[in-house]
Amino acid sequence: MKASRTSARLILAATLLAAGHTVQATEPAQVSDGMLTGSNGMTLYTFDRDAEGSGTSACNGPCATNWPPLLVMEGETAGADYSVVTRDDGRKQWAYKGKPLYFWAKDQKPGDRTGDGFNNVWRVAKP
Repeated sequence: MKASRTSARLILAATLLAAGHTVQATEPAQVSDGMLTGSNGMTLYTFDRDAEGSGTSACNGPCATNWPPLLVMEGETAGADYSVVTRDDGRKQWAYKGKPLYFWAKDQKPGDRTGDGFNNVWRVAKP
C-alpha cells in the first residue's frame, strides 16, 4: 500500500510540475490534543539525546525497534518547521524544529502517550 501511495504522489508531483505548478513542502505530522501525531494518528516523540540541529539521530539499532522513526517517504520535501535528518542506516527521518521524530512501539492506539517521560529522556513532541 505504501508503494502505491508513494507512486501516486510522484505521478501527481510530476504532473503538477509539467503543468507549471509548484510542489509544496510536505507536512509530515498533524497537531492533535496539543501534540504532534503521524498520519496514522499515533503520538510522536522526541529524544533528549538527539542534538538539536545536528542532522542525525542518536536512536539507532535496538533503540529504533522500540522507537520507530517517522520516515520520509520518496518525493516528500521539508518545509516550514520540518527538516530531514539522515539516519545511521542511510534512511531519511523527519525532524520538527531540528529534533528527530519517533513513534513508541508500546502505544496501542491513537491518543496513547505511554512513552512520555520514558527513562526521563523521551518527550511527547509538541508544536
